[in-house]
Amino acid sequence: MTTLENRPNSALLVIDVQNDVVVGAHDRDRIVANIADLVDLARNAGVEVIWVQHSSDDMPIDSDGWQYVPELKRTDTEAVVHKRWPDSFEDTNLEEVLAARGAGHLYVSGAQTDECIRSTLHGAITRGYDATLISDAHTTEDLSSYGAPTPDKVIAHTNLYWQYHRAPGRTGNALTTAEVKFTK
Repeated sequence: MTTLENRPNSALLVIDVQNDVVVGAHDRDRIVANIADLVDLARNAGVEVIWVQHSSDDMPIDSDGWQYVPELKRTDTEAVVHKRWPDSFEDTNLEEVLAARGAGHLYVSGAQTDECIRSTLHGAITRGYDATLISDAHTTEDLSSYGAPTPDKVIAHTNLYWQYHRAPGRTGNALTTAEVKFTK
């Protein structure tokens, strides 16, 4: 139902599943395995996989920590979007990459739930996209020592509110990996 014209296709975003980002993430191995399954499903359905990769002063480009985890392999034909801000659209070429592929519906996976995932979901809806959060394919680290809820609660709350998120002509949704049926 996207408000973007001539955008009938979907894309899977794999956000920041990098060594330093997920090293201490909640349920890391299961989440990464689910993302690997989603990547395979998307490829088999002819749906674009877009890799989003964060860098910062603490995680410079080409460092070991900046690399995607070894369980996930990008093909040479799949786009990579480099970012420095939580919202994957902010100061990146993500919009251009999606427009070139005719994508108006985004499936969102990756890390960190309470920062880059939420920011990108809201950025997508604001820009006219439909956005489906894959409820068992995103994770975050434990920031409860700083007053945040534990990671399981952060993830559960994000899944709950995103499954009902709406805006005029746009929808949010949350599905498990097993429920995803990619349509091009």
